[in-house]
Amino acid sequence: MRILCSDEGVLNAEIMDILEKAATACLENEGIDPDRAEISLTFVSKTEIRELNRTYRNTDKSTDVLSFPLIEDFNEIRQDEDILLGDVVICLEKAREQAEEYGHSETRETVYLFVHSVCHLLGYDHMEEDEKQEMREAEERVMSYLELERR
Repeated sequence: MRILCSDEGVLNAEIMDILEKAATACLENEGIDPDRAEISLTFVSKTEIRELNRTYRNTDKSTDVLSFPLIEDFNEIRQDEDILLGDVVICLEKAREQAEEYGHSETRETVYLFVHSVCHLLGYDHMEEDEKQEMREAEERVMSYLELERR
């Protein structure tokens, strides 16, 4: 599993290791070989994520995380090629605010946002209630594996 981080100095090595384990678990749960996979990870300000949200989702407000999947059909991936899953963009300022609001650590919130986004890269969505439940279960399996469950 390769995570290409725009600014590796933003998070400490321990959290980056947790993100790598999280992505690996997400992929393995879907039967995808994590050794072939790559994700781009970028950290941005509230202003930057608001601009991205406005540009790509027509929603003029800041958000916590955005996902930009590159694969539409996983059945079309050849066995001999790398899997470029897509881009994850996280606003750490929003993650900090939400961690305080929800009463858990910034690490837990950041990892959760990353897992949520990786699930989107893998094709999960939460527009319909049944999709939302399926996505939540996938997220919770990974968060439980990482011992970062909701308290």
